Amino acid sequence: MSVEVRNVNKTFGNYKALQDVSLKVESGQLVALLGPSGSGKTTLLRMIAGMEVPDRPKEPDDGKILFFDQDVASWSVSQRQVGFVFQHYALFKHMSVFENIAFGLRVRPRSQRPTRTQIDQRVKELLNLIQLEGFGDRFPMQLSGGQRQRVALARALAIEPKVLLLDEPFGALDAKVRQKLREWLRRLHEQMHTTTILVTHDQEEALEVADRVVVMNQAKIEQVGTPDEVFHRPASEFVIDFLGSVNVFSGRNSDTRTGSLEGPKVYIRPHELQITRESLGQSSIGAQVQRIHRAGASAKVFVQTGKEQSVRVDVPMNQFENLELGIGQQVFITPLQAHVFSPDYDI
Repeated sequence: MSVEVRNVNKTFGNYKALQDVSLKVESGQLVALLGPSGSGKTTLLRMIAGMEVPDRPKEPDDGKILFFDQDVASWSVSQRQVGFVFQHYALFKHMSVFENIAFGLRVRPRSQRPTRTQIDQRVKELLNLIQLEGFGDRFPMQLSGGQRQRVALARALAIEPKVLLLDEPFGALDAKVRQKLREWLRRLHEQMHTTTILVTHDQEEALEVADRVVVMNQAKIEQVGTPDEVFHRPASEFVIDFLGSVNVFSGRNSDTRTGSLEGPKVYIRPHELQITRESLGQSSIGAQVQRIHRAGASAKVFVQTGKEQSVRVDVPMNQFENLELGIGQQVFITPLQAHVFSPDYDI
């Protein structure tokens, strides 16, 4: 089931939540909507679900929400057959795990409701899928946070939704549990192939889980691409600055038409810098080691350049050990790759 939104806008009073947003999610893809708070990602998700209605379109083809090329903008949530999972599990505390998962099936109109045997079979299949066999008789308060979120996902999947919508599903969990659930969600998606849209502000989560990432900022889409594309080939200053750590340098660019000097910004990620004891040529910059953080797969070396700019360099541990760096030591940093943005050009 493909999902497409065409030039949708949404305002709340004087606040612009979405501005001319267009997006297509191909059938079977897992797409992450990534951006800071207030960027419009949750509003877009709720609009796809039917919980928000687009502003009245100015053009006939605008403001459409298409499920497999059929406009569903006027359809209710139940008509759209979407599964929705929130950050805070929203499980029924008075119901067992089994009854929570079965709920969506039991409340269907009688003509569409599966038999008791069919419901039992479906719930057992889902308990197996979420790796909680034998937990059907427990209540939500008897489960860990990660287990409760898996039950919430199973409840959303029970109705066999055409589209699965996840709104910060792991945001309330600690880092280690989030990591495990991200891996589990990716495996689950590869089994189910349900068209899935995930809202997150966690860059690592989006880059690790999604087939495609939609980077949003200030009610608009900044870039759509694979995780590799948005990280290594950012389309704007916002994208590169938002996705992970980055060092920013001021460049000088002579304008041959006016003779004036402009100042493009040069963005270099910590792993795109090389640190050495000696200069490697004209592109090397002299610096002094200020601080070293060794925990992790790479050492984080913080240096200060002659212009008193603080710069972070990530050095693989095997290289770091050979460098024998110390606080206060004079070193050279050399860019291996750079992203330059200016009013006139991007490279």
